Amino acid sequence: MEDRWYTASAPGKFVILGEHAVVYGKPALVLAVDRRMTCSVRFGPRNTINGERVDLEKQPHLKYLTRNIDHCVEFLTRSRIPVGSGMGSSAALSAAAAMALRALQSIGYEEKDIVDDAYGAELYAQGSGSPMDASACVHGKGITVNVPDTDRPLWTISRGERTWNVSDIDVPDMTFVIGNTGIKAPTGPQVDKVRRFITKNHFAADIMDEIESTTLEGYDAIRRNNVEHLGRLMTSNHKLLSILGVSCKELNKLVNAALPFSYGAKLTGSGGGGCMVALTDDPQKVCETIKSHGGTPYIVQTGVQGARLENGDNEDPVVDIIP
Repeated sequence: MEDRWYTASAPGKFVILGEHAVVYGKPALVLAVDRRMTCSVRFGPRNTINGERVDLEKQPHLKYLTRNIDHCVEFLTRSRIPVGSGMGSSAALSAAAAMALRALQSIGYEEKDIVDDAYGAELYAQGSGSPMDASACVHGKGITVNVPDTDRPLWTISRGERTWNVSDIDVPDMTFVIGNTGIKAPTGPQVDKVRRFITKNHFAADIMDEIESTTLEGYDAIRRNNVEHLGRLMTSNHKLLSILGVSCKELNKLVNAALPFSYGAKLTGSGGGGCMVALTDDPQKVCETIKSHGGTPYIVQTGVQGARLENGDNEDPVVDIIP
């Protein structure tokens, strides 16, 4: 049995506009960022993660990705993406592991193949959700989901009555600061909360329609590189998500602290904790105010490469490895 390691990495991401609504087929805008998850794999005598024996029943993402493999697999993971933060840690893990496992088995790895693997792992682990995160972490750069009349389509994914059309988008030169509350908030419970709200309250459907309109305006603002308008739309989106009940006092505190020094700010991801994001020309000032209000700031670069094979020499530090 070959004992060579195969290594791949995938970026994290953040949602500019459209989270939660995208689960219901609405549009979203997502950018990949320069914080990556790296996963190395090889066949071994037992299933391990970072040298520790593991029961894959307790690691549903990896269990799904190895479901057709007859051998035990050893995993090494390194990450700069905080877990439970809305930055796509689980999707990046799924994407990197899927690509590395395909390389291990000498199976082809077109982007759509990796997306199918990663989204399947996300569904298996969480039970619901859209292919937005998986698509962003695999493709990198920037994507739109269900934005009509785009000229660079990537793929279409359907599940039940929902369909998601994913397209590539140019990413203007913009500066973003992520603020991490430090509160881990898994995606599944937040998605379920919104689903229950929609089931019981018709008003929630109106909020989803408003998020849709905001996201489509945001797409136009990005195409015109109108950062002022994009920032205002981000702030509006945060207010709508707050009405849906997926924000929290810690997120609101960081958003409000960043706004005086930003074009706009909002929670990013499923909410309930995790991260917010601010669009700004003064990232150092935003970092200072986020830190002074109890958050951990990261200045992030966008327009980065998606999932890729590595040479195995990446020395990213270990951070809360498995979501």
